[in-house]
Amino acid sequence: DGTTDITRTVHWGIPTSLQKEAYTRVLMGNIDLSRLVFPLDTAGGTVEAFARRALWDVGLNYGHGTGHGIGNFLSVHEWPVGFQSNNVPLRAGMFTSIEPGYYRDGEFGIRIEDVALVVEAQTKEKPFLTFEVVSLVPYDRNLIDISLMSAEQIRYLNAHYETIRRRVGPELQRQQLQEELEWLQRNTEP
Repeated sequence: DGTTDITRTVHWGIPTSLQKEAYTRVLMGNIDLSRLVFPLDTAGGTVEAFARRALWDVGLNYGHGTGHGIGNFLSVHEWPVGFQSNNVPLRAGMFTSIEPGYYRDGEFGIRIEDVALVVEAQTKEKPFLTFEVVSLVPYDRNLIDISLMSAEQIRYLNAHYETIRRRVGPELQRQQLQEELEWLQRNTEP
């Protein structure tokens, strides 16, 4: 129970090289912001560019916000948390979406949206914050060009996939959903 907001773009056919590159760069931005460590009293607008950098590197961008607060049994777009210039500083315990995207008019659109909890980071100097992604949904492997990703991004993705397996797999087993469990295993392989 609660409020959630998760988006996954999928491709049911053979994606073009541009679609794969755009998707991968959106995923890279999602990962870069999700794994960011930042000081206390940092507003979302200050770190928002980390989600756009992989797109900006090749002259691409998106025209929507990078994320918004998510209330518990409240509004799915819960102000004042988020990544806009008028949002409050991020604090431990806040939930926000992280949702970079890319849209090519008349051709295709990509959005990868996760829900993340702001948590205290494990650093030598305190207090620093980071995000814990709580969305346990795999990304479309058909659209990922792993050659574009850094070693750190790949490690993060593999760790996230292991978390999905560890948390969702036992529930699928408990419910005797074998086909769904096999799908989960295939789509969360390293």
